[in-house]
Amino acid sequence: MAEYNSSAIEEFSDIWVFCEQREGKLMPTDFELISEGRKLADQRGSKLIGLLLGGEGICEAAKELGGYGADKVIVVEDPALAVYTNEAYTNVVCDIIMEKKPEVLLIGASNIGRDLGPRCAARLHTGLTADCTHLDINMNTYVDFLDKNSNVDVANTQFKMEDVNMKMTRPAFGGHLMATIICPRFRPCMATVRPGVLKKADFDQAKADACEIEIIKPQIDPSNIHEKVIEVVKEAKEIVDLVGADVVVSIGNGASKDVETAKKLAQELADALGGGVVGSSRALVDAGLMDADRQVGQTGKTVHPKVYVALGISGAIQHKAGMDNSELIIAVNKNENEPIFEVADYGLVGDLFKIVPEMIEAIKAR
Repeated sequence: MAEYNSSAIEEFSDIWVFCEQREGKLMPTDFELISEGRKLADQRGSKLIGLLLGGEGICEAAKELGGYGADKVIVVEDPALAVYTNEAYTNVVCDIIMEKKPEVLLIGASNIGRDLGPRCAARLHTGLTADCTHLDINMNTYVDFLDKNSNVDVANTQFKMEDVNMKMTRPAFGGHLMATIICPRFRPCMATVRPGVLKKADFDQAKADACEIEIIKPQIDPSNIHEKVIEVVKEAKEIVDLVGADVVVSIGNGASKDVETAKKLAQELADALGGGVVGSSRALVDAGLMDADRQVGQTGKTVHPKVYVALGISGAIQHKAGMDNSELIIAVNKNENEPIFEVADYGLVGDLFKIVPEMIEAIKAR
């Protein structure tokens, strides 16, 4: 193995994405990260490489990653990697990174990614920014992001435009601020990225066909693995798929006087619009009135539905960051001066408990 020194940053190149699999199937976050990684690689003028670990036959899934922008996928096949364990995955990932020296490593902020990322960063002696919601390498695109999504006076701020470090933006101080972090002295720059915040590119079969696949058969010493998965038991529970929903109807503080009725109305409206799901603002989650897995916003989930309906939601910047890229936004609020109307395509001023039943009837009538 080549000598590894994480501070010799000139020796590192290319953008890498750790691609998570479960039971041999790629996760939706993989395609989001590959799509974003393609943009970063183009900004940097480097290659985009996926890293996929799994059991025998996992290479059959690798070509699909090329269809979303990967130039190459490194596939590591071994029965010991069929099911995730921290020790086995950390050993393999770190060995490959020490040998090939990528400049950037992106990992989805799933349960697995949040377990794997910190262990790898510590062993590789580099920094890790967790739960990122935005990434940039090129300073021009980063400044444009600040201009559109922050209160920074971009016109009167001096920036170091030659900075080529990856700019990793994430919520801070409980979601009340957004912080951008860089890792200037060590490589790879590592980030875990919140699922759903990045847009998946369109699949391109020609790119999938052109994607290079490198298969590695690792030498895994069982004596170095102290974990063993005996059984995988899936918990039976209602799954709320906010990220993948085409229609999301969210309720906020304006519904607090009768949350149960508001939830019922929101679900009826979501069903009328085409089988949508009910979301929530942070205020109701913090008050214990809605489950955390329904929260939309910086500290919740980022959604990109075809239709997003905000009922009784003021539209604070933390909430808008989680839904303002929806294709169509409808807002209902008593106060016509609330910031939610700034991003809404259609706004209705009034009591949601009176307006929503009329909306449902009107939709059903059509």
